Amino acid sequence: MGGLTLDLRPGVGLGPFNLGMPVCEAVAYVEQHPNTFDLVHVKYHDEDPLLHDVVISFPEHGFHLRFEPYSQRLRLIEVFNVQCVQMRYATSSIGGPSIAATFVAVYALFGPTFPGTYDIDRCKYTLFYPGLSFAFPIPAQYTDCCQDREAELPLEFPDGTTPVMSRVCIYDSAIGSSGVGVGVGAMLKKAVPPQLPVGSLYMEEVHAKLAEELWFTGGGQHLPFGASPQDVWAELGRPCGIHQKQVDPMVIHSASDTKPRTTLCGDYFYNYFARGLDILFDGQTHKIKKFVLHTNFPGHRDFNCYIKCNFIIHCPSYERGEGQSSHHITVDTKWDQVKELLGDGSRAAIQTQGSVSNPFGPTFVYGYRNIALEVMKNGHIATVTLFQSTMP
Repeated sequence: MGGLTLDLRPGVGLGPFNLGMPVCEAVAYVEQHPNTFDLVHVKYHDEDPLLHDVVISFPEHGFHLRFEPYSQRLRLIEVFNVQCVQMRYATSSIGGPSIAATFVAVYALFGPTFPGTYDIDRCKYTLFYPGLSFAFPIPAQYTDCCQDREAELPLEFPDGTTPVMSRVCIYDSAIGSSGVGVGVGAMLKKAVPPQLPVGSLYMEEVHAKLAEELWFTGGGQHLPFGASPQDVWAELGRPCGIHQKQVDPMVIHSASDTKPRTTLCGDYFYNYFARGLDILFDGQTHKIKKFVLHTNFPGHRDFNCYIKCNFIIHCPSYERGEGQSSHHITVDTKWDQVKELLGDGSRAAIQTQGSVSNPFGPTFVYGYRNIALEVMKNGHIATVTLFQSTMP
């Protein structure tokens, strides 16, 4: 579908999408407006999701959003087909099917700026403004007009025509303050998410000491095992959701639990989606018995349900021999590194999420004393469950 008009805000965003926003907020907005965004592609590197951006693409509207893979925050907005989306700046518009996005029109709308750069290999001239760049293909017969003429702008070709814009990039205004910002090719990598606001708790470090507690570096909260719901409300505030726990399908593997089970048990969860955290309470004692930490990696069925939890799990140093330089498991630690810290452990239980139609395939759950890890096929951790083991 066409005819979409979005406000262009240099260095800030495009329409409802703001630089620095988490990927889950962008997807939530898209899901709330299915009539506007009815065709959406989510792209990521399946084998190594930290290698490239997570990209949300809108092919019918000619633009996509690039999220930095570690923080999962929006670093760059690219309009790759300017005829599919009309961009409104101040009281004027540019792009779309009816308004030609020429060099002259861009210069008239945005005003004077520094001379741009010319990419000889791609035959593209890029014009920069704070937090904004425009790329213009240059026909082969006119490439000489853009070389070795830094003081001039290619407003017109010798035949009287003007270059037509092919791409727009929107990025943090702090990048390219000297005049050269984010453009085509390798220059796209220069874009980074803007700094978080002072006091933001996004991606705050959440430390865990096995069988003891969680503590949050941003706000200084401590949550030990055995804390009550009142303690949790006092430390973290109202949960985003509360739901009763279904019987753990893994309980059949416990030799100590021979009781027949119904579908639901008395235990219940507090869900803190904005912290990437679930807290399980015992239904009889109303005390914390488990913490579940979510990594929010693409390729897992829970992707976008939680914001990435930036956890650091402190493992006992005696687990491995001398020479081990680190005894921490972080949100980006891979399974091979976990085994170096904790050992091979037991055989993995296969988790299919109860659906043979799950497009991402099964995950594998490995249990250790006081900790269980759900691992994806690519070796990245999907969730970590912390508990107090009853094993000797």
